[in-house]
Amino acid sequence: MKQLLEFFPIILFFIAYKTYDIYIATYVVIAATLGQVLFAYVKYRKVETMQLITLALVIVFGGATIYLHDEQYLKWKFSIIEWLFGLAFLSSHFIGERTFIERMMSNNLTLPKPIWKRLNFSWASFFISVGFINLYVMFNFNTDDWVTFKTFVAPGLMIVFMVLQMAFLYKYIPDEKD
Repeated sequence: MKQLLEFFPIILFFIAYKTYDIYIATYVVIAATLGQVLFAYVKYRKVETMQLITLALVIVFGGATIYLHDEQYLKWKFSIIEWLFGLAFLSSHFIGERTFIERMMSNNLTLPKPIWKRLNFSWASFFISVGFINLYVMFNFNTDDWVTFKTFVAPGLMIVFMVLQMAFLYKYIPDEKD
């Protein structure tokens, strides 16, 4: 349920964009992201830091898009969020005793320290790369193509990346017979 909630603003953004335009879709994504954060707070009594950062960036960049009537601000927001995720993963190599990915997954998986570091670095690299791919798409393709990239291609890249991660981690999953 929590993962489905993460796609809620993106799906509504896409529908509003296809039905109206980028500016109505921007209003919708701001409202949907605010709704997402409020729902998380009411349901779980907790809001993740990155959800709050995402909300702030959606409001600031979405607001700039609407106020200045320039869609570039909204397009930049996606790269900035990806880079912030990448920076969070990367900085966890130097801050604290455990990497970000280890903190998220260590309850479900036991890995040697070098593998946690490699896995964490690969996530950091992935997010930073997607941020740069977004820049390439936003500067070399039209808005329709960018919306398709943000709605379908970027999540598809995430799924492929996660499958590759699972294939890499498969040898570290204990056999039930053991």
